[in-house]
Amino acid sequence: MANGTSAPAPTGTHYDAIVVGAGFSGLYLIYQLRKLGMSVHVIEAGAGVGGTWYWNRYPGARCDVESMEYCYSFDDALQQEWQWTERYPQQAEILTYLNHVADRFQLRSAIELNTRVTAAHYQESSKTWKVRTDKGTEYTSTFCIMASGCLSTVRVPPFPGIERFKGTWHHTARWPHTPVDFTGQRVGVIGTGSTGIQVIPQVAAQAKHLHVFQRTPNFSVPAHNGPLDRDYERDLKARYAAHRQAGRESMFGIPCDMPTLMVNQASAEEREAKFEAAWAYGGATRLLLAYMDLLVTDEANDTVANFVRNKIRAVVKDPQVADLLCPTDHPLGTKRICVDSNYYATYNRPNVTLVDVRSSPIEEITATGLKTRDANYDLDVLVFATGFDAMTGSLNAIDIQGRGGVKLKAQWEDGPKTYLGLMVSGFPNLFTVTGPGSPSVLSNVVVSIEQHIEWITNCIAHLRAQGLNTIEASAEAQEKWVQHVTDVGNTTLFPKANSWYTGANIPGKKKIFMPYVGGVGPYAQICSDVAQKNYEGFVLSA
Repeated sequence: MANGTSAPAPTGTHYDAIVVGAGFSGLYLIYQLRKLGMSVHVIEAGAGVGGTWYWNRYPGARCDVESMEYCYSFDDALQQEWQWTERYPQQAEILTYLNHVADRFQLRSAIELNTRVTAAHYQESSKTWKVRTDKGTEYTSTFCIMASGCLSTVRVPPFPGIERFKGTWHHTARWPHTPVDFTGQRVGVIGTGSTGIQVIPQVAAQAKHLHVFQRTPNFSVPAHNGPLDRDYERDLKARYAAHRQAGRESMFGIPCDMPTLMVNQASAEEREAKFEAAWAYGGATRLLLAYMDLLVTDEANDTVANFVRNKIRAVVKDPQVADLLCPTDHPLGTKRICVDSNYYATYNRPNVTLVDVRSSPIEEITATGLKTRDANYDLDVLVFATGFDAMTGSLNAIDIQGRGGVKLKAQWEDGPKTYLGLMVSGFPNLFTVTGPGSPSVLSNVVVSIEQHIEWITNCIAHLRAQGLNTIEASAEAQEKWVQHVTDVGNTTLFPKANSWYTGANIPGKKKIFMPYVGGVGPYAQICSDVAQKNYEGFVLSA
């Protein structure tokens, strides 16, 4: 078809593998599974490929990982030939890149668009997965691979009265595909997480007046974005292979010099100089890795948190507004640090008002705007930058049933349990890409995606070579891994924050620290060791 979609297969079609999602993970899975000679069918809810970068089209949408790190490394010709235009890639350019990959490697014929998976049930008699879609189509497959993303299930808080609002409203992750003009409009943005911090300066530049409704301030650092330096690009491409390997062995999936000193081993002047250098460079990685114990003790973290608070106060002219923008309820880095362009300076504009909805909560959406406990705000447009049901939301949205009809959602009611973030006990041949219990959202996720998919496809190749067709995580290995993830998390400050890392942004969701904080490189070595030991902790059978 002209638009690249494949016609839906007839009811009952069987594939070696069915993949849910056509973002970075889904596209790479097609490539790798085809190399094994396997039939693969990808089911994607959107009208195009791209996953996160298909849906999130809001003004200012941009990745917080540098462009030359945030791309595939599996094909050297691709990474040598592709030219990014900016240091930090914007949404449209990432989407163009992913469409280029889909075309370059002829991946589209395996993808069914505009289709949402509603159920995936394991069939014990045939050792297959039966997958059902919202079109009523059913497929079966030997393997089912969830590439549905950690940040894909949107959250709109259930404010009463939204149906009465006579203006227009948008969620940033379901943005219209045509530009939204805020000229002359009174706009309210709800949320000051990473998305809010990107969209707010863009809206402020157009709107007649912008009210920002903030419950919790977040730490943000400057991107210092600009056109990609071509000398830097040439130098990096000349040593790309070694650089990429270093990224895979690093803490966050991005090569960076590791700290050798604790905070108290440096003088106040030395610390200030190191923090200033990281601030001037831009991005979060160098700031977080300035000293060994910044994410380990409150005393160490206070040094860098106070540095950033002082930066906020130096930019924002109104001291009261500056105080509201300074986070005080969590250590720096325990929520993903935001990376911005002129965010704090936006509050110096005369057409921008910051509203503290922690002290005066939002009570309802009205026909003409929004009502807090203390005031009414007349608005023409509402923008919800209210985030996602992270890590588990996209999986729990599907009726996934394993051995004996056990529902994944029920099994995860007290928090997600996986082995290595790759599989769940009781769900044979079901793989999760960057699932809970893996570094995923604490990393350059493209690096984690490639590592996961290569492990999964190597595992499947091993099964096929040995005449086996089923693999399942053992309950014992899963329990040990969940405990290990918890133990490692508890050696850090991460669990202290009420973040989406713990599900704290979703009412009623069990609070548990979901990602693995042990580092991308150490985690990959653990996965490799498990495979080398004949997939230790997994049960393999024919």
